[in-house]
Amino acid sequence: MILIKNAQLFTMHTLNDELGYIAIKNGKIEAVGASFDQEKYQDYKVIDAQGKMVTPGLVDPHCHIGVMEEGIQFEGNDTNETTNPIYPELRGLDSVYPHDRAFSYASKSGVTSVVTGPGSANVIGGTFTALKTVGKTVDEMVFKEEVCIKMALGENPKRVYSQQKKNPSTRMASAALMREWLQKAKDYHTQLKAYEDKVEGATKPTFDMKLHSLMRVFDGMLVKIHAHRSDDIMTAIRIAKEFDLNATIDHATEAYLIPEAVKASGYPMILGPTLGYSSKYELINRSFSSASVLEKHDIPFAIMTDHPIVTLDVSLIQTALFVKEGLSRQKALAAMTIDAAKVNGIESRVGSLEVGKDADVVIWDNDPFDIMTRTELVIIDGNIVHQK
Repeated sequence: MILIKNAQLFTMHTLNDELGYIAIKNGKIEAVGASFDQEKYQDYKVIDAQGKMVTPGLVDPHCHIGVMEEGIQFEGNDTNETTNPIYPELRGLDSVYPHDRAFSYASKSGVTSVVTGPGSANVIGGTFTALKTVGKTVDEMVFKEEVCIKMALGENPKRVYSQQKKNPSTRMASAALMREWLQKAKDYHTQLKAYEDKVEGATKPTFDMKLHSLMRVFDGMLVKIHAHRSDDIMTAIRIAKEFDLNATIDHATEAYLIPEAVKASGYPMILGPTLGYSSKYELINRSFSSASVLEKHDIPFAIMTDHPIVTLDVSLIQTALFVKEGLSRQKALAAMTIDAAKVNGIESRVGSLEVGKDADVVIWDNDPFDIMTRTELVIIDGNIVHQK
């Protein structure tokens, strides 16, 4: 049991930039407020934050930590299954190596939760998983085994399969394949549900692992669609609307060029990575002003690292550069905490300091968007995992 007092709270809920306290019990947030009864918490370990900024643990909404291990090549890279463009039955959970050194760097930097999974070689890939950044086994770390199904448009699928002389080798073919398999999954879903509901004459479909996994999008399972360029973003929106998908557009590099269309779509964007150089043509319009454009148009978005493209331990530096180019500080912090949780449907567990949520808490020794700032203390699930 832990009591943090004299905390400059940024709860991302009700208390923001206010002095207060947090009580932690059994790995959960027991209480948050401006003042407390000292007698009630006399048996708690007391931590005096001394007026320092206290926030929820940071949440990365899209990365590949544990799946693409740091400091190793083929042996530890399980990011892309490039033998077939359609692989919805894969699970990122089955490729995560919990002793990837990047987890330690992430937790020490205040990143307490990640949504990690397959890359973008496949038009339809496998599922992402939600993990805490500490633990000896994946089973200890995971708090939502399958968050969403990954899909991809743009350069990556066409590059991978054109080199193999396979379909797809164009954007048209990627979109067509996506539609084809979504329609197959929709038909499979319809037939299976009719059989389960005992509709007269309905027969059980022959089990198909790909379709059985993919059909879940028609029960509302989230879909992450990789799209950088504005044309790919619009294709993603078009297909998501055609099939009534619960979707996010991930990377969204050129979303700021078409904010009216993006706003009208109603789909959230997951922005990044923007730090670094333009390694391929579809990144040439990346801009740190993009986040401020999305904010001004009231477009819901979160900020991602795509680790290891931008490593999780420098995620705040990337966001600070968005702030430098006009993103508000409050929205910047939200995009790395509560909004990052919301776009993945995990906000009931993480992303804000609220009673009943996981006790993932960070005390900062200065402004998080100052390059010299360090974490003073990091708590995950009520346990102190790092202390300066």
